Amino acid sequence: MSVGVIAQNSKISMHFALKLDEQQVVDSTFGRQPAQFTLGDGNLLPGFEEFLVGLTTGDHKTFDIPPEKAFGQPNPQNVQEMKRNTFPVDMPVAPGLMVSFADAQGAELPGVISHVEGDWVMVDFNHPLAGKTLKFEVQILEVNNAD
Repeated sequence: MSVGVIAQNSKISMHFALKLDEQQVVDSTFGRQPAQFTLGDGNLLPGFEEFLVGLTTGDHKTFDIPPEKAFGQPNPQNVQEMKRNTFPVDMPVAPGLMVSFADAQGAELPGVISHVEGDWVMVDFNHPLAGKTLKFEVQILEVNNAD
C-alpha cells in the first residue's frame, strides 16, 4: 500500500458517503467497490475535492459541505410553470413525480413536479440537493501522487 498526500492529479481510491444527516444516506460506496479517480478529473465537484487535499492514506474524516460548495442554492428561475396538456394524457401528473425533457442541445433535463394547480403544473429543474448542507464522509484507501 502506498502512502501519499492528496494533491492535484493524485490518483485516489476511497470510500465515500454523502448524507443529508446521520441517518439519511444519499449515496455511498461503503460496503461496495471503492471509488477511484484522479483529483481534478471532474468526477467530484471542486467543492468536494478541496476537502480531500492534504488527506493521506488511511484517513477517515467527515466534513459538512455547505450548499455553495456542493449543488448551490435553488434558483427560482429553474421552477417552470407548464400547461397540463404538455404532458402525456395517460401520465399521472402528481407532486414528487420526476419528469424528463430534452434541452435545446437534446440533452436530458430532469425535473420534479412540485405542485399541480388546475391546468398548470409546476416543475422544479433545480438539482434535488440544491440548498442542502451535505455530510461528506471519506475513508482514503490509497493515494498515488503524480510524479
